[in-house]
Amino acid sequence: MKKQTFTLELAGKTLTAEFSDLTAHANGSVLLKYGETVILVTAVMSEKENSHVHYFPLSVEFEEKFYAAGRILGSRYTRREGKPSDESVLSARIVDRTIRPLFNHHGRKDIQIVVTVLALGEDDPDVLAVIGTSLALSVSDIPWSGPVGAVRIGREKETKKIIFNPTYQAREEGKLDFELFVCGKDKTINMIETAAYEISESEILSAFEASVEIHQQLENWQEEIVTVIGKQKQAEPDRTTPKEILVLFENDFKTKLSQTIFSNRAGKNHIYELKSEFLTIIKEAELSEAIAGDFFEDMIDTELHRGALEEGKRADGRSMDAVRELFAQAGNISPALHGSGIFYRGGTHIFSALTLAGPDSSQVIDTIEEPDSKKTFIHHYNFPPYSVGETGRVGGFNRRMIGHGALAEKALVPVIPLKTDFPYTIRLVSETLSSNGSSSMGSVCGSTIALMDGGVPITRPVAGIASGVMISGDKYALLTDIQGPEDEFGDMDFKVAGTTEGVTAIQMDVKVDGVPLHILGEALEKARIARLQIIDVITAEIANPRKSISPRAPQIIVLQILPEQIGLVIGGGGKTIKEIKDSTGVEEINIEDDGTVFITGKNGTAELAAERVKSLTKIYKVGDKLDVTITRLATFGAFAKLDSYNEGLIHISEIAPFRIETVDGILKEGEVVSVLVSKLEDGKIGLSIKQIDPEFAKKRGLTPPSKPE
Repeated sequence: MKKQTFTLELAGKTLTAEFSDLTAHANGSVLLKYGETVILVTAVMSEKENSHVHYFPLSVEFEEKFYAAGRILGSRYTRREGKPSDESVLSARIVDRTIRPLFNHHGRKDIQIVVTVLALGEDDPDVLAVIGTSLALSVSDIPWSGPVGAVRIGREKETKKIIFNPTYQAREEGKLDFELFVCGKDKTINMIETAAYEISESEILSAFEASVEIHQQLENWQEEIVTVIGKQKQAEPDRTTPKEILVLFENDFKTKLSQTIFSNRAGKNHIYELKSEFLTIIKEAELSEAIAGDFFEDMIDTELHRGALEEGKRADGRSMDAVRELFAQAGNISPALHGSGIFYRGGTHIFSALTLAGPDSSQVIDTIEEPDSKKTFIHHYNFPPYSVGETGRVGGFNRRMIGHGALAEKALVPVIPLKTDFPYTIRLVSETLSSNGSSSMGSVCGSTIALMDGGVPITRPVAGIASGVMISGDKYALLTDIQGPEDEFGDMDFKVAGTTEGVTAIQMDVKVDGVPLHILGEALEKARIARLQIIDVITAEIANPRKSISPRAPQIIVLQILPEQIGLVIGGGGKTIKEIKDSTGVEEINIEDDGTVFITGKNGTAELAAERVKSLTKIYKVGDKLDVTITRLATFGAFAKLDSYNEGLIHISEIAPFRIETVDGILKEGEVVSVLVSKLEDGKIGLSIKQIDPEFAKKRGLTPPSKPE
């Protein structure tokens, strides 16, 4: 094997890049090591152009193999990895969103990046995936404007200490108050993923500034590697627009396009109607429709930028900071739903539905990073074709849906109550019914409404907004609440979600090489102002979570038993717990290792089962006072039922403060009497009537025997 190795000290560990002939046929590849985590990244570009596509054909795959974690996947019948997990899809999207802006999008040769996790240690491979992809592309002959840097930044909740590339252990739930994944180049940022527990915009911006310093270290290192082993790049794709197309557009469509774009109409259908008209004439003139189509898209982009930067105009006529018309509705769909919310922001309309269930309904996550873990808060996002006025496949999901659903989920996590306070599995589903810009942030708003409508005691409402920017050289214009054409042709999609107290999630994609920090700082402040405006609309509809959950939702009762009592409740082969379920009709009884018992049921079944468990596990103490039921009489006393499972003995000597010969006529079966626990011995319970009521026997007509004269 021929091999060259390069190293860099990064955040206290050695980052090692190995270049070899291991993947001899790839255009570029690298084996990247950080601690015990090792990934292989390959970059391949097809030799011929793909004439069947009218877009830049880039694909990124993130391959997780269970051997990387020393595990064998699945059941006894399936051992091969199947479809990628949501986590691997999200990692692939991060790589894609980082590298895509740095390609010439007129290219039509297929480019595929494959990231394979070969070994998993304590360090997350997703940061390595971005760095590795940047290296594989940079040393290859594939045209690309890298390299880029990538870093994850966390801050410890307790100490407020900043950690670069925190390990899985450092990132465990509750340990960090924010976690930022930031990528960029040349002191600008081009990809952001942020999860935060209501952190201020100034703190977020400080973390962005810190990330840029790490990026520069990585960029310098990669550039040194390229000078040693980098290949000569292939020629950039030539998409020169023929003069005939330029003249036709200039004479007949330039003015029309400007008038159409700035006609104060929302959406982009009217713009694409003009494009269709243009392409019809192109076809009649026997010119290239593909080249003309790309050219027309470039002219839309140019005109939107010109209007914003030179005249302060937006396509739908709003001012730069204006949020579109807002509407919020809590509930009023059907009592069958546990909670629902409808949210409008301009032409983006979201319906979110809440479902509450017991712990058994939690989602089991089994990936190489999270083996056999349980997820009790879930948000799913759907984007049917009718939401944009199209036909297409209905059902299933794609990478975009997974990404948008995860973003909204991340935004809501900080306000979801702790399991100890609200022990439900919570599932939200956001349906995009109409889309014209940032349906993911609309899903955050709709889900907040559904949670409050369903009586989930969230700490505060969460709202989200997407901002954009038009950049030309040093000039820029920030746009609040981007819609249709601004989303497609603007230079930034900057989604920020949060509460009145701070930021909970950020996601940013760009179409330029990167966005400077000062622009991001301004965008954060404008997003904060817009977010507060949206929260005002939500709280005007529903100010606080409803005081109780839906009567259609199950009731969950939480009990605490001793860990050594778990086997008692379960019984041999699960016999006892099954009997409780069958006799009470309860839906679920879940017992955790610490003795926490979650009982889920409807129509009073949870209370019945809870009483059975309480009875079974109750620990009586000497001196306890209680009412018992006499079950049978004996010559030496009476047996009494304390609860569903426990029985005690009232010895004949514990009925009266004087000697009696029999209990007949004093006690009877089925009678309820008050007793005191007088003795606990070898699991047997001794009860006393006389210690709680010395006059009991006299009340029953007995008198102490006369003393002999």
